[in-house]
Amino acid sequence: MQGLGDLEGAVMDVLWQADEAMSVRAVLTELNATRNLAYTTVMTVLDNLHRKGWVERELQNRAYQYTPVEGREEATARALRELLDSSGAPEAVLLHFAKSMSDDETAAVRRGLRRRQKP
Repeated sequence: MQGLGDLEGAVMDVLWQADEAMSVRAVLTELNATRNLAYTTVMTVLDNLHRKGWVERELQNRAYQYTPVEGREEATARALRELLDSSGAPEAVLLHFAKSMSDDETAAVRRGLRRRQKP
């Protein structure tokens, strides 16, 4: 995900897959299934994500519980928007991208545009 480091992206993946808010300890447990991270490392990453506006946190029983501010799809769409805005030629980028789209993706974009045009 643009704007996120490797570990930040891994933490966000854990939070996006969760059904509820997660503590640092719960995120650490999930991440340590494939890594060997320290509690303080995950705590720092979650604090950074909070500061950057990617997650919200609520204090419960002396421990913060973290939830994503937006879903994976919304975050990806925002990142795409930022890429387009920074490209200097968003129309050209979109046209090149459209050439690479599958039939299913093209149909999904058409459905989305039709819904957008309705009052």
